[in-house]
Amino acid sequence: MAVTLHTAALGTRLDRLPLSPFHRRLVVALAGMILFEWVETYAFAFVAPALRRQWDLPLSGVAVVAGASQLGAFAGGVLAGYLADRVGRRRTMLACVTLYCAATVGCVLVQGPWQLIAARTATHVGAQGMAVVAIVVLTEFVPAAARGRLQTYKVAIGSLGIPIAAWAGYFLVPAWDWGWRLVFGLGLFGVVFAVLIHRWVPESPRWLASRGRLDEADAIVRRVEAQCGVLPRTDVEPPADARPAPSTTTASTSAAAPEQPRLSELWSGAHRRNFLIVTTMWVTGLLAYSAYNTWTPTLLAETGLDLDDTLLLSALLATAAPLGALAAVPLIDRWDRRRTQLVLGALSATALLLFSLVRAPAAVLVLGCLVSLLFQMAVPFLQVYSAEIFPTRIRALGSGTSNALSRIFNFAAPMLVAALYAGAGYTAVFVLIAALSATGGLVAVRFGPRTTGVNLEDATPSPTR
Repeated sequence: MAVTLHTAALGTRLDRLPLSPFHRRLVVALAGMILFEWVETYAFAFVAPALRRQWDLPLSGVAVVAGASQLGAFAGGVLAGYLADRVGRRRTMLACVTLYCAATVGCVLVQGPWQLIAARTATHVGAQGMAVVAIVVLTEFVPAAARGRLQTYKVAIGSLGIPIAAWAGYFLVPAWDWGWRLVFGLGLFGVVFAVLIHRWVPESPRWLASRGRLDEADAIVRRVEAQCGVLPRTDVEPPADARPAPSTTTASTSAAAPEQPRLSELWSGAHRRNFLIVTTMWVTGLLAYSAYNTWTPTLLAETGLDLDDTLLLSALLATAAPLGALAAVPLIDRWDRRRTQLVLGALSATALLLFSLVRAPAAVLVLGCLVSLLFQMAVPFLQVYSAEIFPTRIRALGSGTSNALSRIFNFAAPMLVAALYAGAGYTAVFVLIAALSATGGLVAVRFGPRTTGVNLEDATPSPTR
């Protein structure tokens, strides 16, 4: 109980802080790394048409490369989530960044499809691990009133990687036979932000306190308070829900060895409902988002557009992504996140159905940009919500595993899209994506708890044992 109370008090101290250069540096370091992670992750969508020609790669081969990468993302999400709760957020992030940068070199040097599968699988292990822990770190440091907003800024900066990959694909892929290697190589610039993570991102005091390392946690909070121009306060009371009952005895406050996170906790007991909610949201949301971003260039090319036109349209669609994240900034902390996500899902489904019916380049451009904008608006809602509804002790494991499970479904998704396109056509693919995009918000509104503007310790009370 003493550890729980101390963690809650530290959380209250972090929540009372004004936004400061510390918070801005945190966002820049995490978002910058994710920017180049997204460059590499989305690069394949824009080099796939060229690889199909150079390697005589069938559409099913594109599906295998894309699907195998999702296995790497699954492993990265589960492993990084477990390690972040077991050994710390910061150490896990740095390990994932190192793996990502090394594997990106492999993507540049591959000589055939099987080597590409291996390199991209390793890249996705590191990239997904980094992304999962970054969501948790920002959630645990940022005051409750600005938690969604700063996550959205991180997504907005990170999503610049999508148009960077797209425009690099447009200019570099047609110019040289090896232009696609340059597109993959852009991800190596992420090493700059890896250094910033090492310098600017401390260990999460909430995690330290949950592990019983109270003095270290207090020292970090004091440093953050000093950077925010706030005098340290150790007399801050924890949230009401975290306080002990009046009858609590002195013996119950004795320190106990911290319990290790376990995967079994996610599908049994107090956390099962929340785990099923966010897993459903991640599975349906990522299937829709990934299918649209990964397959649109290739499917547009299959409808008769030449490579240059396909890459140009895809680059223009990708440019809308950062604008979508910025459009979410005034919304994410203003209203109940669950209801806003429901509205965004309904709008995305409508735009996708219209997109499936048009063929004229101008109509494809307008509707495609709208779809990209709406999808990207929904990303920060899903990211922050999935971290908010788990307690600190298993926050990374819960958020990371639910995210990772969506990658398993994504492993089969490329083959499903290819089969659906072959059997039912172009329009049917986008009807499926539309149905998926509307599901997450419905599940959140119907079954999920409210977390908007709520202290993390109130939003995720420890289960009674």
